[in-house]
Amino acid sequence: MVHGFDKNIQVSKIVSGKLRRYHNISTIKQLLTPSILFLNIRDIFLTLFGIFQSFVKLIIWRPDVVFAKGGYVCLPVGFAAHVLRIPIVIHDSDAHPGLTNRILGIWAKMIATGAPLEYYSYSAKKSVYTGIPISEEFHEYSAKEKSDAKSRWGVRTDKPLIVITGGGLGAQRINDTVAVALEDLLGLGSVILISGSKQYDELRSLTPPNNNKFQMHSFISKDMASLLGAADVVITRAGATTIFELAAMAKPTILIPNGQLTGGHQVKNANVYSKNGAVRVVDENEMVEDPQVLVRSVKDVLGNPEISRQMAIRFSEFSRPDAAKDVADMVISSIK
Repeated sequence: MVHGFDKNIQVSKIVSGKLRRYHNISTIKQLLTPSILFLNIRDIFLTLFGIFQSFVKLIIWRPDVVFAKGGYVCLPVGFAAHVLRIPIVIHDSDAHPGLTNRILGIWAKMIATGAPLEYYSYSAKKSVYTGIPISEEFHEYSAKEKSDAKSRWGVRTDKPLIVITGGGLGAQRINDTVAVALEDLLGLGSVILISGSKQYDELRSLTPPNNNKFQMHSFISKDMASLLGAADVVITRAGATTIFELAAMAKPTILIPNGQLTGGHQVKNANVYSKNGAVRVVDENEMVEDPQVLVRSVKDVLGNPEISRQMAIRFSEFSRPDAAKDVADMVISSIK
């Protein structure tokens, strides 16, 4: 289980660069767009310098193992570790490996995955489906815990609660859709929207003040688990960690993946769980064109208790409560 972290852990930074690839833009158009092309060229040099920095740091530190989570910043460190013959362990949260993990996966001694192994091209001999380490506060709520959590958040306990979040920074297209369809959503239950700070003031002028039927918060720094635990349905993006938190809570969930992100990772994440009937997926473009698409999806989940229950059961089957321990064991066992 995750119990927080030691604030005294030293942090050492390197520079790095990323290869910009957009799921919704053709390769030719990306190559011909100066703002994309020039930044990619610049970042090649940043990555080379990051490799040099990584060599220096790893030679000085001589670690027994390097653990990498993916993302472009891990590539210079992973490459330097490989050349220096330091064992590498990677953890891939997304259901589809990113470019960095596809490269590091060739050299890695062991690989932990967030989704079942069938969704990866990694060698099965060194890969283990561990799930994603999450805090133990994300657990399935009893009926009483759920009712108490609703009371704590000041919403009605006799009505379904719809929690909508676009992540830490919010999601403009989700926010705009909710603002348009809010009256219809309130006809289905109470609504709590986590808007993100960027659009909060704008939305505040378009929505009613916080009460026991509707609340809007720019950000939730604490008690996010209790908010999700209080929900009867959660509407969210398809980030890997958020998905696993909701799976651990066996929470009926509607995913709205961001199709514009590099590699279409959120779309692929959502497909893993929707094909098993564990979640509902709403296409963002269809939702923007017709906000009732989202309303109908919520109505279908809340209006069919058996469907909701089966979703929760199937979703919870993806939960891996020992993920943190399993990943730690892989790291330790990889030391020479």
